[in-house]
Amino acid sequence: MTTFVDRVELHVAAGNGGHGCASVHREKFKPLGGPDGGNGGRGGDVMLVVDQSVTTLLDYHHKPHRSATNGKPGEGGNRSGKDGQDLILPVPDGTVVLDGAGNVLADLVGHGTSYVAAQGGRGGLGNAALASARRKAPGFALLGVPGDLQEIVLELKTVADVALVGYPSAGKSSLISVLSAAKPKIADYPFTTLVPNLGVVTAGETVYTIADVPGLIPGASQGKGLGLEFLRHVERCSVLVHVLDTATLESDRDPVSDLDIIEEELKQYGGLGNRPRIVVLNKIDVPDGKDLAEMVRPELEARGYGVFEVSAVAHTGLRELSFALADLVGRARAAKPKEEATRIVIRPKAVDDAGFTVVQEEDGLFRVRGEKPERWVRQTDFNNDEAVGYLADRLNRLGVEEELMKAGARTGDGVAIGPEENAVVFDWEPTVMAGAEMLGRRGEDHRFDAPRPAAQRRRDKQAERDEAEQEYDDFEPF
Repeated sequence: MTTFVDRVELHVAAGNGGHGCASVHREKFKPLGGPDGGNGGRGGDVMLVVDQSVTTLLDYHHKPHRSATNGKPGEGGNRSGKDGQDLILPVPDGTVVLDGAGNVLADLVGHGTSYVAAQGGRGGLGNAALASARRKAPGFALLGVPGDLQEIVLELKTVADVALVGYPSAGKSSLISVLSAAKPKIADYPFTTLVPNLGVVTAGETVYTIADVPGLIPGASQGKGLGLEFLRHVERCSVLVHVLDTATLESDRDPVSDLDIIEEELKQYGGLGNRPRIVVLNKIDVPDGKDLAEMVRPELEARGYGVFEVSAVAHTGLRELSFALADLVGRARAAKPKEEATRIVIRPKAVDDAGFTVVQEEDGLFRVRGEKPERWVRQTDFNNDEAVGYLADRLNRLGVEEELMKAGARTGDGVAIGPEENAVVFDWEPTVMAGAEMLGRRGEDHRFDAPRPAAQRRRDKQAERDEAEQEYDDFEPF
């Protein structure tokens, strides 16, 4: 059964925004009390948050589809809908977020670091929020915006100071078990270690973490064995330790050739050339191992490596190795640039940036792309003429009609707003300025401001008296 997963494909869906409400306040003797439709609630976000108690992506391997809740629609009486609840997904420290093409979206290092993987949709405005001096009684409301749908890849890269690399059965697991309190699986067959193991080592005043990376073999950087799956766990380590087996039973292997092969795999993987390295000649408790270690040590030192002869079984040479690693880790930490205080960067909008583009495609269709026009289209109820006219007014004020004219659009030309897979297409009518001639002064109710004739006022008052008398006649005392 799988117990460790360091790469998953995750499908996340943010919550949709709630629809706004179109409502008119009504009460006795006041049939037109004004618009009172509330706004829709915001859809919930999907957030990735680093949690130190999480060490694997196993949970997302079994449940790769996650979604936040939707916002509630608005109601009459100026009651806004409830916001959707954000979905918090805990991930291990060192998780990298990528898109489907392999581009890095976020690198989550440090407890509490967060990233919004999918943004919740905006709630639609109710007609109370859309009312103005010119539009006193809007007969429409805006729809909620759908939440984002994202397909992302999560990759875990172990956060450690020291990485132990080497052939299978070189003694890496035994070494980490005696240097720290880690208890990895240890056996006398290759590929005993199937997952990276972490241990904490204390050497004097320095405390550092050490990672046991599963055994590498020739071709690991191209996917042979387990190397490609776990080489990514070496990327964040400051120091690399070559653990070489001096008591191998394979006749075609020796410590120097093992070192050359592993170094070639690290070179092919890339990005590790500047890491300090030391060599550990392990298993010197075996007589032949001790002799071989003394034989190859001069050649390794001539190459510039710091060489340590140890025995994980006999606990020989461990103290010197531990303090040497602490010294290298301390130097690496001191060389890292200090984190600067967060600076607020203000990027003003360019004076010629309209916020949208108009492009004529090969088939003659004019396509409008931009955050605002596309969002406005999604918020429009096309079954309501007043809402369609309101959209036309917004697009006209944004300058879409002017840009269409500059691009050469003529009456009857097709215009699409949005991407190809989800666009609204219509025939352009430039002579009808934003639909004003067709719909008149949209959103106005003349009963609010136009003076009624005296005869009409008398009839209205008589109707109110008749209604009140009828209610009194129908009243039955207890």
